[in-house]
Amino acid sequence: MDILVVDDEQATLRLIRFVLEEAGFSTRCVLNGMYALAEIEKHEPQLVILDVAMPALDGFEVCKRIRMASSVPVMFLTARIRVEDRVKGLQLGGDDYIVKPFEPEELVARVRAVLRRSRRGTRQPSYFTCGAISLDPLTQVVTINDNQRSDLTPIEFRLMHYLMQNVGQVLTTEQILNDVWGYNDNTARNLVAVYIRRLRTKIEPSASRPDHIKTVAKGYRFET
Repeated sequence: MDILVVDDEQATLRLIRFVLEEAGFSTRCVLNGMYALAEIEKHEPQLVILDVAMPALDGFEVCKRIRMASSVPVMFLTARIRVEDRVKGLQLGGDDYIVKPFEPEELVARVRAVLRRSRRGTRQPSYFTCGAISLDPLTQVVTINDNQRSDLTPIEFRLMHYLMQNVGQVLTTEQILNDVWGYNDNTARNLVAVYIRRLRTKIEPSASRPDHIKTVAKGYRFET
């Protein structure tokens, strides 16, 4: 697995490279966002690990530009601990967010979880339909009443697909975190509510009175 690591601190790059290569991954390291975008254009990796606080082009902007052209998984690894930063990174299309300092074992586990979800996505059926809503996992296009939409971020698309795969079932926040994000962290519980709200604004006729993504006593349920 080819992983691109982006951080403006040499010591951090050396540490991440050592941890990942000890776990059997192949890594490339660059010191800023512009180099990262150039590397991705030349040879797209299977995962990008991205710092946020970098000069000239910060990690949020790098992620935004990556998402304009690629669905490669992006993991933020940063010293920024605010919930607002975590939510922003995930809303921009990030697949995970880890706060420095990190435990090497956790980093490796999170990397494997993100890659596992990415590989799982490539094996999905070519088309999936529930009622008036259809989605194509390969192109990440959602069709609602014959109108195509492609403005869902990768994490929004995975959440949408997961809800549709479990149509009619009550899904708890813990289940959704485990199966969509790959981990169940109490500090990330609000992410599910954030992304449910975002999905409703994109697929429901009225986000405040949803027809499909219902809030129930123990979590959420997708209805046709």
